[in-house]
Amino acid sequence: MKKLQLPLSAEERRELKAGDPVLLSGVIYTARDAAHKRLHEMIAKGEELPFDLNNAVIYYVGPTPAKKGQVIGSAGPTTASRMDPYVPELMEHGMTGMIGKGRRSDAVKEAVVRHGGIYFIAPGGAGALLSKSIIKREPVAFEDLLSEAVTRLEVKDFPCFVGIDCSGNDIYDMEEEK
Repeated sequence: MKKLQLPLSAEERRELKAGDPVLLSGVIYTARDAAHKRLHEMIAKGEELPFDLNNAVIYYVGPTPAKKGQVIGSAGPTTASRMDPYVPELMEHGMTGMIGKGRRSDAVKEAVVRHGGIYFIAPGGAGALLSKSIIKREPVAFEDLLSEAVTRLEVKDFPCFVGIDCSGNDIYDMEEEK
């Protein structure tokens, strides 16, 4: 298991291979479908984004409300393919990583390769466990979207796997080849 500190350098991203188990520590941002649509609209209008996409990792999650004494409620990944239409544009604006679950489109794979990015897979159904790796949560934008709002998370030893590496190797394709 590789322990990684975010943000990752281009060299660190290149060293990772599809299937590698990793523990991420550092800052990630949350954003789902509605937030991605708003980010796209802001880019189209030339507006300043609510957070710096440069070297950002976005986690596709809509956490449940935190209970007393918790930083966050259950925080399991959502299906990543719903964000696929927005990924190439966000990567052009600096995003280098994503965390979700499930397969990605060919356009996402091409963007990952073109921009030296990476797609991490978090285990579905493990939201309560994953939330234990989240040590701080701050609102960033679109609070009207409730659980789909953009938030800044600080994580420590957040467990996931490399789903698509910088070379375009895809863990799902690797499994089919077995």
